[in-house]
Amino acid sequence: MTASPTIMNDTTANPAPLGLMGFGLTTIMLSLHNTGLIPLGAAILAMAIFFGGLAQLIAGLLEWKKGNTFGMTVFSSFGFFWIIIVTILLAPVIGIAGAEAPEAMAVLFFLWGIFAAYLTIGTIGTNRVSQMTFVALTSVLFLLAAAEALASADAKLLAGCLGVIAGALAVYSAMAQVLNEALGRELVPVFKTDQSTKKVEGSAAE
Repeated sequence: MTASPTIMNDTTANPAPLGLMGFGLTTIMLSLHNTGLIPLGAAILAMAIFFGGLAQLIAGLLEWKKGNTFGMTVFSSFGFFWIIIVTILLAPVIGIAGAEAPEAMAVLFFLWGIFAAYLTIGTIGTNRVSQMTFVALTSVLFLLAAAEALASADAKLLAGCLGVIAGALAVYSAMAQVLNEALGRELVPVFKTDQSTKKVEGSAAE
């Protein structure tokens, strides 16, 4: 007589809204600075350290616990991204390094743009909101690289405008997941792709 396998149901909360909100709100604030609407100060730096940085790192660890490689990679990586940005900004202030050269910042943003472009491919089977978020994010990073490399105020302004859109899309996605789960129905649509719908139907059939 063989023992039947034990099926464990995952009853833990979805960490994605935390990561998305941390990314979204921080991106909006820094992007508003890039458009020239608000100054760079403690509000942006604190948001970047604790919500953009720490909250996303926590979300990434929780995604690892749930076995979501994509979510773990996205949230952990961009959590560290915000910590890196704050460190670069504060290093000259606290005297551990001088102001970073524009060429180095251009390379930094360009490399993160390539990384975001690869992640965009991973959203193909998810939903339209996630796809638009990553497309906008990728564009922002490449525009910031161009702004640093070319000393272009126009590129920085465009990056700021697109950054607000990318952040708003991430916030929308976060609230969609929270509200749809809380109400038990799709109150806030995320416009799922045919592939994501098939995945859900396949899981239900199993």
